[in-house]
Amino acid sequence: MPEEAWFGQEKYRCRLEWGIRGAHAAARRGDVLVVVDVLSFSTAVATAVEKGAEIYPCGKHDDAVAIAKQWEAVTAVRREEVPDRGRYSLSPETFLAASPGERIVLPSPNGAACSRYVSDAPQLLVGALVNAASVADAAARAAIEAQAAITVLACGERWQYLQEEGDLRFALEDYIGAGAILAHLPPSLTRSPEAMIAQAGFEAAADRLPEVLRECGSGIELRGRGYPGDVEHAARLSVYTAVPVLQDALCFAKWADEK
Repeated sequence: MPEEAWFGQEKYRCRLEWGIRGAHAAARRGDVLVVVDVLSFSTAVATAVEKGAEIYPCGKHDDAVAIAKQWEAVTAVRREEVPDRGRYSLSPETFLAASPGERIVLPSPNGAACSRYVSDAPQLLVGALVNAASVADAAARAAIEAQAAITVLACGERWQYLQEEGDLRFALEDYIGAGAILAHLPPSLTRSPEAMIAQAGFEAAADRLPEVLRECGSGIELRGRGYPGDVEHAARLSVYTAVPVLQDALCFAKWADEK
């Protein structure tokens, strides 16, 4: 039996995957793909698109400056370089001042990389806690219309140094964010065991999301680096209606069916 038959969760309409490998597998299956990178790519994109901006994802092998020049966009910088070198970074709070129609290139080793390198997915959305309900509604409608499954992709994080077991790090915030989207999908869409347990994890934490995000590893890291506001911003549930969808395999903008 091939490996993908073992791990593909193909009996079920709602699936959970991890990282770039999981994104590729979902795209090959033709699934509607929801990319979840709560701290911080997905929350930054949801915030920007809520404000009417467009986000061009940029992986680590892409030339952000060249992409920005091609599309007359501005390039996001490192958190610590705001405001000296630019207005925007992976800090979601920097996008609160984004303007409608503004184009921004956003580099990210996780969420942007997953989005950039699986742009052949039939529908690629970005989800986080802040827009969980709206993204789930859009994903369900897209999947039902296309008679496709939905894969919710927890991107995970990267260890600073490559370890023997690989550099992908389990990220609790992405697991909880994926579970939030799964919890808002229609009950009629069957969940794989992986998806079911992620949903249960979110439901167990739903009443104390700020505390969970503050005290998980990534939250402690961001607070330690001086960005507690990013954690608090990302911990809010379904405060945005924006559904970022990848258009023309290039940029995230508001979903065309969004009211």
